[in-house]
Amino acid sequence: MDPIWLKRYPPEVPQSVDPSVYPTLLDLLDSALKKHAAQPAYLMMGKRVSFADVDAASRALAAYLQGLGLEKGDRVAIMMPNVFQYPVAVAAVLRAGFVVVNTNPLYTPRELEHQLKDSGAKAIVIFENFASVLQQVIANVPTKHVILASMGDMLGFLKGAIVNYVVRNVKKMVPAYSLPGAVRFNDAVSRGRGMSYRAPKLTPDDVAVLQYTGGTTGVSKGAVLLHRNLVANLLQCEAWYQPALKKVPQGEQIVTICALPLYHIFGFNTNMMLSLHMGGANVLIPNPRDLPGLFKELRQHRFHSFPAVNTLFMAMANHPEFSTVDWSALVISVGGGMAVQQATAKLWLEKTGCPIVEGYGLSETSPTLTCNPTDSSAYSGTIGLPLPLTDIRLLDDDGQEVPMGQPGEIAAKGPQVMAGYWQRPDETAKVMTADGYFRTGDVGVVDERGYFKIVDRKKDMILVSGFNVYPNEVEDVLTQMPGVLECAAVGVPDAKSGEAVKVVLVRKDPNLSEADVRAFCEANLTGYKRPKIVEFRTDLPKTPVGKVLRRELRDKA
Repeated sequence: MDPIWLKRYPPEVPQSVDPSVYPTLLDLLDSALKKHAAQPAYLMMGKRVSFADVDAASRALAAYLQGLGLEKGDRVAIMMPNVFQYPVAVAAVLRAGFVVVNTNPLYTPRELEHQLKDSGAKAIVIFENFASVLQQVIANVPTKHVILASMGDMLGFLKGAIVNYVVRNVKKMVPAYSLPGAVRFNDAVSRGRGMSYRAPKLTPDDVAVLQYTGGTTGVSKGAVLLHRNLVANLLQCEAWYQPALKKVPQGEQIVTICALPLYHIFGFNTNMMLSLHMGGANVLIPNPRDLPGLFKELRQHRFHSFPAVNTLFMAMANHPEFSTVDWSALVISVGGGMAVQQATAKLWLEKTGCPIVEGYGLSETSPTLTCNPTDSSAYSGTIGLPLPLTDIRLLDDDGQEVPMGQPGEIAAKGPQVMAGYWQRPDETAKVMTADGYFRTGDVGVVDERGYFKIVDRKKDMILVSGFNVYPNEVEDVLTQMPGVLECAAVGVPDAKSGEAVKVVLVRKDPNLSEADVRAFCEANLTGYKRPKIVEFRTDLPKTPVGKVLRRELRDKA
């Protein structure tokens, strides 16, 4: 029997796609770079980089990486904001036959060390602004080859020199560092041009990307995304976008605003890879928190697609400069990463005339599982329908399917579901059912039309502006602080970020202050993982066995 949701697909959306058209992400990449050679692929700060530019630079960088003695399947970390070098580095790593390890550029030394050790990354392409963080851990990690990128690398000689001078000397955004043996990005590309490149023999089941996500154990773990997983998901998304894309005038290049970080799977596949495949251009936004800078960039472009998280949609729609931008060409606004709030959706629709279509997915699913139809005229309050080739079941605690209208854990099966967690068969076993469904930890209900809605979360995970924060990790860090006896971290509702981190601490040292706690968190946790609220108590609520009752702390909050 066909799933009920297929009847609700818009006429332009096929019920199936054929991922085997591109056996690997590299086949898809090579095809796109040749087919759209003359078109602009990336736009930023008044500069355009064409598909041909990405082709040439990534091929040279791939040859350079191969020349380092790395072997097929070796991991290469990429730690940069949204700049031209990111897509070039990704294409180079894949073309060399290696595995991309997407790395948050705002990681603290502790977080970076864990990821480089866990992935076994042999090389890293890193923005010089974060080189001082790498310096602190380089002696402890297997990463021996460092390629240093800077803001001005691909902006042209004169403009690049001016931008680098301002970033380094005026804004002082590059802390002092020492990384002997590191090679500059442009030098690596230049050397690679004189080296021979060997196309790797890849299969659909080779690993393409390690996408790190929090763990139930508090340890960040890598979702293993195969070439076929990522190809399948971007073809699923392409099919799903068709009703909106047909509104773009014939022959006009699709322009997408890339404010989502490319190291996040949502930005990686939905912005970078999907646009590349469709011959579209991405407008790169290195720092979406700088709203005046973002609006200044948007004023330069006519654009059609804007994927973002609720926090950004809301901040933009409420900003006085919103009306200085021409929104008339916008045909698709995709909300993901966190729940889209009704007030945000209403305001965005009023101001742009383009509704936010909410989707849902995870790092483990490459990422998209469901989405509202892109010809929707209003906010639905649901996460939409499963994409082509995607099956979703709602399960009870015993793994049995629940009746329609009853809440159950969302379990998904489809070609976009990961192969497992990197070198963690125990963690993989916890989330995969015997018949190959991935248990998401989110509790949902489905209506008679096949639309899904999230109603709760089984895991204690906290979702801050689309980023997963696992309480265990925050607790693990804080209990290492002298003066803390025990600690619990929970998520509390937050108007701006959806949820915020609250920590409840029991002191060992009576003089321990909130300022001490915040300073310790700043040194050990990325910004979004740091507590917004710090509370001290004499004890924590516990079960008879001694397990902390986080739900009780959450309910009180």
